[in-house]
Amino acid sequence: MTHRPEDQRPTLEDVARRSGVSRSTVSRVINGSPRVSPAVSRRVRQAVTELGYVPNQAARKLVTRRNDAVAVVVTEPQNRLFIDPFFDLHLRGIRQELARHGAQSVLLLIEEPDDYARVGNFLGGSHVDGALLFSLRADDPLPQTVARMGLPTVLGGRPLHRAGEGDGGYAYVDADNRGGAAEAVRHLVSLGRTRIATITGPLDQAAAVDRLDGYRDVLPDRARQVVAEGDFTLRGGAAAMAVLLERSPDLDAVFVASDLMAQGALRVLRERGRKVPDDVALVGFDDLRPLAEAMDPPLSTVHQDIEGMGRLMARLLFERPADGVDRSRSSLVTPTRLVLRQSA
Repeated sequence: MTHRPEDQRPTLEDVARRSGVSRSTVSRVINGSPRVSPAVSRRVRQAVTELGYVPNQAARKLVTRRNDAVAVVVTEPQNRLFIDPFFDLHLRGIRQELARHGAQSVLLLIEEPDDYARVGNFLGGSHVDGALLFSLRADDPLPQTVARMGLPTVLGGRPLHRAGEGDGGYAYVDADNRGGAAEAVRHLVSLGRTRIATITGPLDQAAAVDRLDGYRDVLPDRARQVVAEGDFTLRGGAAAMAVLLERSPDLDAVFVASDLMAQGALRVLRERGRKVPDDVALVGFDDLRPLAEAMDPPLSTVHQDIEGMGRLMARLLFERPADGVDRSRSSLVTPTRLVLRQSA
C-alpha cells in the first residue's frame, strides 16, 4: 500500500479554495462552530470529502482544548462488569450519546484501593474532557478528586454521604429507587401477603439504601421487617434468600433489590420446595427484560430506563460549564414503574 507524501496531503487552504470560503470558515466548520450557515457547512464538508482532507488532530486539540474523549470510571471488578446486563445497558447508553457529540469513551476500572491513585493520575493528565462515575460506594474519594481537578463530571446514582451532608453538590443521574421499591412492596401487600421480606443491595451504595427505605416506607413496623443484605449478584441473591428462609420460614413474599439477585433467590426457593408465586411472591428491580422474561415463572419487577440513564449522564456532562459546577441543574431523577409478570 502506498501513501501520499506529507506535503501532498490536502490542506485547509485546499478545502477553502474548493468550497469557495475563507480558511477561517473551514476551520469553524471542522471544529463544530455554530457560527456557520447550514448551506456553507454542507459545501465545506463536501469539499472535505472530495479532497480526502484529514484535520491535524494535534493542532485541533491546541485550538479547541478538547480531546473528544470521556472517562467512564466504574468501581467494580472486571468480571462483574462484563457478566451483569445492567452495566452493558448503561454503557451502551453512554456510548450512544458520546457518539452524537463526536466523542469516545475511555473505560477505567477501580478494583483495588491502589487503583484510585492510578485513575486519579490519568484523569489529571489532560487526557479526557470529562468523567462519568458510577457504582460509587459511601464516602468514595473519587468525586472529590475530580472536583479538585475542575474536571466536568456526572455521577451515575445519588452520592451516598453521611447523614445531613446532602449530595455534595455533584451532578448525578439516578432512578426513583425509593419510589419504585415502595410501589413493589405495596403491590405485594395488595396481594394479601403478610410476611414480606427484602433482599437489599450492598448498603454502602445509595441505590441499595434507597430501595430499602422504600420497603420500610410501606412496612414501617420494624417487627414486620425481614431484611437480608445481598451484593447485586446472582450468588449474593441466593445466599441472602437462604438466610431469609432460615430467619423467617413463614415468609410469603420477597422484594429483591435487583433482577440478578432475584434469579438467585428464585433458584433457592425452588430448591427448598417453595412454589412461586403460590407459596412466595417475588418482585425484582431493574427490568432486565431478557433475564426477567426467561425466568420460570417470569419475574415481576420495577422498570428503570438503564440505557436512557446512561444517555442522560453523557448528555448532562456536555451541558456542564468548564468548572463542572451547575447548581441550577445538578441532578436528574428518572421515573420507575412496576412491570407485572407471573412471579407476583
